[in-house]
Amino acid sequence: MKIVSTIEEVRAQVRAWKTEGNTIGFVPTMGYLHEGHLSLIDAAGENDHVVVSIFVNPMQFGPNEDLASYPRDLERDAALCKKHNVDLIFHPTPEEMYGESFYSYVDMDVLTKELCGLSRPVHFRGVCTVVAKLFNIVLPDKAYFGQKDAQQLAIIKRMVKDLNMPLTVTGCPIVREKDGLAKSSRNTYLSPEERKAALVLSRSVFLGKAMAEQGETNAEKIKEAMTAEIKSEPLARIDYVKIVDLKTMQQVKTIQGGVLAAIAVYIGKTRLIDNFMTDENEGK
Repeated sequence: MKIVSTIEEVRAQVRAWKTEGNTIGFVPTMGYLHEGHLSLIDAAGENDHVVVSIFVNPMQFGPNEDLASYPRDLERDAALCKKHNVDLIFHPTPEEMYGESFYSYVDMDVLTKELCGLSRPVHFRGVCTVVAKLFNIVLPDKAYFGQKDAQQLAIIKRMVKDLNMPLTVTGCPIVREKDGLAKSSRNTYLSPEERKAALVLSRSVFLGKAMAEQGETNAEKIKEAMTAEIKSEPLARIDYVKIVDLKTMQQVKTIQGGVLAAIAVYIGKTRLIDNFMTDENEGK
């Protein structure tokens, strides 16, 4: 396994692999890997070679967000990648990715206006820009993203379609702790008391999903039940509870077809997300 920090090193290795007719699977991450990331890496193993990027992208953080405190541990991440048969880690600096002067951005309409895009207005501009750059650098055949970030997955799939990028984007299921909490690098921020309180997210999601599976089609009733569950936890503060069309990210009144029920909740100062889909195949 190689660890490289420059764009040219990545391109040289990918050129060599492609010359041999090999396929490339790519997993973009911000590091501090957990089982969710590792499930993406394992899925990428269907390709001849696996590339993982580890880059805490400053462009997707707002002024008062956790860029400085976001957990970083390259040595730990590298050991996990090696264990899961990664061939190449791309670990660039912000200067390598963006240079001294950077003027080009990838913006998207509609899909970025709801959910996390509403409460984090600069976030998806940063995500789309860095992912587009990474796709241009790595030139993968397939890229893998987790369904926990369902809006991000939908946005990346649309960007690839709209911009005619020659790759396939694959969504992989949410990986959870044994007690139900969705795996997240930000879980490390939680105190023991907050970690216990954070279970209200998965309880709310499981409640809403059960209602939908039992035939409830009124989106407002499901939202109200999920909201009440979250509000039962004193340490929880709701950012949003919304039910949207999985392809357009626009709010719906009726549960039918591919629908995403998504929540963002602050536990103390830590913002966590979770979701369920009424037709999980729509997210793949």
